[in-house]
Amino acid sequence: MRTMQGWFRDTTGGLPVTFWYLWAGTLINRLGSFVLVFLAIYLTQERGFSPSQAGLVLGMWGVGGAVGTTVGGTLCDRWGRRPTLLTAHLGAAAMMLALGFARELWAVALGALLLGMFAEAARPAFGAMVIDVVPEKDRLRAFSLNYWAINLGFASAALLAGLAAEAGYLLLFVVDATTTVITALIIFAKVGETRRAPAGVGVGVVVQKGAGAPVGALRTILRDRVYLGFVTINLFAALIFLQHISMLPIAMGDSGLSPATYGSVIALNGVLIVVGQLFVPRLIRGRSRSHVLALASVVMGVGFGLTAFADAAWFYGLTVLIWTVGEMLNSPSNATLIAELSPAELRGRYQGVFSLSWQGAAAVAPVLGGLVREQAGNAQLWLGCAVIGGLMALAHLISGPTRERRAATLRAATGPVVPVVAIQPPAPQAAEAAATAPAEPSAPARGVDLPAGGQERAAEPTGAR
Repeated sequence: MRTMQGWFRDTTGGLPVTFWYLWAGTLINRLGSFVLVFLAIYLTQERGFSPSQAGLVLGMWGVGGAVGTTVGGTLCDRWGRRPTLLTAHLGAAAMMLALGFARELWAVALGALLLGMFAEAARPAFGAMVIDVVPEKDRLRAFSLNYWAINLGFASAALLAGLAAEAGYLLLFVVDATTTVITALIIFAKVGETRRAPAGVGVGVVVQKGAGAPVGALRTILRDRVYLGFVTINLFAALIFLQHISMLPIAMGDSGLSPATYGSVIALNGVLIVVGQLFVPRLIRGRSRSHVLALASVVMGVGFGLTAFADAAWFYGLTVLIWTVGEMLNSPSNATLIAELSPAELRGRYQGVFSLSWQGAAAVAPVLGGLVREQAGNAQLWLGCAVIGGLMALAHLISGPTRERRAATLRAATGPVVPVVAIQPPAPQAAEAAATAPAEPSAPARGVDLPAGGQERAAEPTGAR
């Protein structure tokens, strides 16, 4: 009992009250995160769209998300964290209802675009708020707790959404919008503006010594082939991973399985992450990051590849458990690499480039998956994921030594680097997944890389999905 109490105190103790209001908003909002989880099923079964049309709609969500993170990051620094977060949540709630009532393909696609924009605009403000109120030594712990709430909420929502869908799909949109509004009310009533201006600077203006963009920052990143190679590999990982919210529900529907069954199966992902994150960091500690990332790629590829042969709920559940293990192995090493490959003065911008790999995948993965499925077949889609996983593993093994040499050089120049917590989404879902909450309050994007778990989903802040 003492050991458990000590663990609980070390995990949750000493964090500011404001953080816990944000955390509560995250949990409440995620408990109602029905729309994106079941959007592919809704579009194909309720609206009668083809898989490629459903993929197009989900892709529009990703495009909107890329715009939202960019605009949200700018607004949270210029306008303020609180007004940006409130506007994003209220806008997302309104767009959820609008999407629920939309009928024509163009209206559904436009609704998804605007919903993605508002939902993802909340991420930079949320990440900046946590950084503002939580001391540096406690930030990784704070983001880990928020990540735990996201996955707990996701697992519960996946189960509840399947039951709600049987009562009527419109209920999914209404509940999701309601929980988003509740989160906004918590922020409005309990969370004040956290951005602080130094003495002698006008209200609403943030000036930080040395915070200006270094000359040629973008040029520096574009010339960094080591880092861009790492980002490119992650792009392919995200293309595989995001099939679980676009093509997987459609495949399960073709197997005669109900939305409630899909909810139960996909909930296994969140449950395993919530439990497994307690053990994975210790399991991989001291091991070669390149080897861990290569293994994660293979496991993820195998998990998605086996979906080609799945025809029953238990088989689909097994595939989810397998690729979730790969996801959990991938995330911790990614988190440390993002930090160690980023020069200190450009860390926020480097994270922004990394998170664009998730936003790009969120826009492309559903469309590409739908086209492959329609033109080549369901089995070819999932077997293609397995092949990509194997190629990613090979790429990690080849590029790993160069990455480690670069990381060692930067460590020697700047001193020890604390792993960066990145708010990616994605996710759409997450995802999920996943994709950043930067080391400094610069514009984050979709999905979180935390010390154990899902990229795009861990990226989600207090609620806009």
